[in-house]
Amino acid sequence: MAHRAYLYTGLDVLVPPMDHCMIVRYRSGQTPMDRQVEGRWSRKKCVPGDFSLLTHAEMSHWHWTECISVSHTYLSGALMQRVAVDITGRSMVDVRLQDVLQAQDPIVTGIVDAITAEAEQCAPGGNIYVEGLALQLAVHLFRKYACIDIRDDTPVGPLAPRQIRRLDEYVEAHLHKGITIEQMAEAIGLGVWTFSKHFRASTGMSPHEYVVRRRLERAARLLTSDGLAIKQVAAMCGFADQAHLTRVMRSRMGTTPACLRKTGGLRSEQE
Repeated sequence: MAHRAYLYTGLDVLVPPMDHCMIVRYRSGQTPMDRQVEGRWSRKKCVPGDFSLLTHAEMSHWHWTECISVSHTYLSGALMQRVAVDITGRSMVDVRLQDVLQAQDPIVTGIVDAITAEAEQCAPGGNIYVEGLALQLAVHLFRKYACIDIRDDTPVGPLAPRQIRRLDEYVEAHLHKGITIEQMAEAIGLGVWTFSKHFRASTGMSPHEYVVRRRLERAARLLTSDGLAIKQVAAMCGFADQAHLTRVMRSRMGTTPACLRKTGGLRSEQE
């Protein structure tokens, strides 16, 4: 998944065949937008709040005359393939998304805006959070803009106890590293979409929230039982640095590493 922002003047552009899916979110300015696909031209007026969806493998020709500010969100072919197989049982060869020149869809623009906000603020757990947003966006695109009817009749139930144990072991062994939703799903042999549904049914939380809680639980244990420096604890629990650990612990637990260590009866440290 990638995200970019652009300020365009009027342009005439040939877009080559793509191996990914691109959502263009119109943020400011408005313009007549002409697009040619497979030899046919069409025109819409694009204004803030609209989006365009580019999915075809064919070359397209775009032309507009006014200044516009847009963002581009790119969903990789690999992600779209995984989601297509997971929720439809078919590959992207059989499941085609419709190209959209201009539309309004609050779910699409809401998720894109959340990705934009995350890219700007670089908050804790950003990678796994954005991965979850990209997954939601891909699923919605298949539900609403696919060229086939999609039925998702799989019952949503909890993961089996053995899957929970295997997942707990995997997360515990990798807490000091970055952990993605895809890695968690692969650890118990499920696709990403199926895993996300059953995981929430099992735990009542998202994978991102689960990982953050496990990191904080480990940090609390180390702070109140070992004489490690706070920066060492942060590294062992997968936080970027001591300040990162302090921010997350303060927002989630209402305390700081130094305060937790002090109330645990061990030596206090300066943060």
